Amino acid sequence: MDTTISAEKMTDPGVAQMDAAIRTCVHCGFCLSTCPTYLETGSELDSPRGRILLMKGVLEETIPLDQTVVAHIDSCLGCLACVTACPSGVQYNTLIDNFRPLLEEEYRRPPLDKVTRRMLMEVLPYPSRFRLAARMSRVIRPLSRVMPRSFRSMLSLLPAETLPAPIDFPEVVPAQGPRRARVVLLTGCVQSALAPCINAATVRVLSRNGVEVVIPRAQGCCGALANHSGQEHIALHLARQTVDTIPRDVDAIISNAAGCGSTLKEYARLIPDRASAKEFASKVKDISEFLFELGFASSTRFSERSTPIRVAYHDACHLGHAQGIRSQPRTLLRQLPGVELVELAEADICCGSAGIYNITQPEMAGQLRERKVRNILTSGVRTIVTGNIGCLTQLRAGLRPHGDFEVLHTVELIDQAYAPDVN
Repeated sequence: MDTTISAEKMTDPGVAQMDAAIRTCVHCGFCLSTCPTYLETGSELDSPRGRILLMKGVLEETIPLDQTVVAHIDSCLGCLACVTACPSGVQYNTLIDNFRPLLEEEYRRPPLDKVTRRMLMEVLPYPSRFRLAARMSRVIRPLSRVMPRSFRSMLSLLPAETLPAPIDFPEVVPAQGPRRARVVLLTGCVQSALAPCINAATVRVLSRNGVEVVIPRAQGCCGALANHSGQEHIALHLARQTVDTIPRDVDAIISNAAGCGSTLKEYARLIPDRASAKEFASKVKDISEFLFELGFASSTRFSERSTPIRVAYHDACHLGHAQGIRSQPRTLLRQLPGVELVELAEADICCGSAGIYNITQPEMAGQLRERKVRNILTSGVRTIVTGNIGCLTQLRAGLRPHGDFEVLHTVELIDQAYAPDVN
């Protein structure tokens, strides 16, 4: 159904931010070669400057907000590779993050699409619901052939085996040796259900490096998934809840999921009605960023691997492009004995995960996953490291038919490197 943005919505502060971003774009085309969807389709409307023109037209009411416009906006991964490449400094992230909530409020989606998105927001931010859904998926998996494609995509991303049991962390894990820092660890929602081993590795590595780790029991979803998909009211509720729940009498607030970290660092913009949001955002650090700045403790004892391994690092988009963290994890990995770091071709091109993108846009997500898998197979590596649970899940699903591959979080490989007698 065609529509236009309501007059009331046109007075939102976000519209002024979008207008400023649109005016910055000079349509030079530097973004084209970095945009994953443009590389796949070759369509100008699937490029950042094409989408900017579409959004400009909708805001100026020269283009209706119709199915065609929505399809091209929905196909944007939000990977922000265009922001890295842009010589004019166009803040495309501000543009897409403000436009998507307008789209969700003003455009009437088809019923199945609407139900799918609503279901994802009711399940993914809540680990207990996610575990229940994963158990139910084992029962309905045989029926996947007759299900809508988005539902089949969800099932294909889940591991065939039962999800691991949740880890009941103590609220405070003391530092080993002299205390060098005190931090809060955000354990996440999907990650804590799908791969709690990442949080366990994070706690061990921090503690071994003289960091006291506070793990609040009351913490929940940070709102990143909702924010990246335009569900503004849900994102704001979860973000405010996070700011109000997490203590800030610490040196840093640690995230080990790239998508979460990028949203957490945007809290001052996302929730301007919370004066504490700016202080909160200023303390957020990705685990690789924090460890790089802290440095491994002088007492660190890494064990020598009996067989050296070649490792490829995949840049999670919201770590490399959104947060500008590229060299830090690579530097940490190069410090591990017996690890040879191999650079992947197109290492910073999105793998197709992108929050809920691989569920709502399964065809394009599948194409990008296969592109990434081809580059991994060409490299000859069998161990891939990245900094985001979505990328881990996407890469594992893509590599599953190709034999025995190990896909790890950066902090997991660091954790493996410690001598076994270090507790």
